Amino acid sequence: MQIQKTATALLLATLMSAPAWAEKFTIDPAHTTISFKVQHMMIAKVKGRFDKFEGSFDFDEKSQKLDNVVVKIQANSIDTNQSDRDKHLKSPDFLDVAKFPTIEFKSTKTEYESAKPEKVQAKLTIHGVTKDVTVDVDYNGAVTDPQGKRRVGFELETKLSRKDFGLVWNKAMETGGVLVGDEVEVDIQGEAILAGKAK
Repeated sequence: MQIQKTATALLLATLMSAPAWAEKFTIDPAHTTISFKVQHMMIAKVKGRFDKFEGSFDFDEKSQKLDNVVVKIQANSIDTNQSDRDKHLKSPDFLDVAKFPTIEFKSTKTEYESAKPEKVQAKLTIHGVTKDVTVDVDYNGAVTDPQGKRRVGFELETKLSRKDFGLVWNKAMETGGVLVGDEVEVDIQGEAILAGKAK
């Protein structure tokens, strides 16, 4: 009897971890925003975004199992609504986009709370440096749009240290403190479209 229970438990664990249940969703850039905030001169936060990116993930609407989250961002598409600042951010002082043209995010594990995806652990590569990160996830549901496409909505948030990725440029202020904060708040909100069965 105990052997049967053990075999059943192992089977259930295998089924829950296997990606066969999932469907592939691709991020819809027209309805997705990848934005960030960084402290400026110790008194305010400057907002920015990346305008060019692509990504996908495997997801099952019924079980809400999430896997294989992959996002690739074109570093050169950074936009803080100020051209001189954007030019500086693209330079070797910061992202060095000529040498490191992409920012890449690849999930390694999903954590669940009450069967809903709550956190995604991943490898994040910025400026040629790869670090482990954890991202908070909110799944906002699914709908079928007027064109008959199945869509899911999501929000992701995390905080990063830019110094962890070799982005160490700064200037000391005469009044104390530094020009650019270390912590970067990242916020991704958007939609993804059903592309077919996951492989």
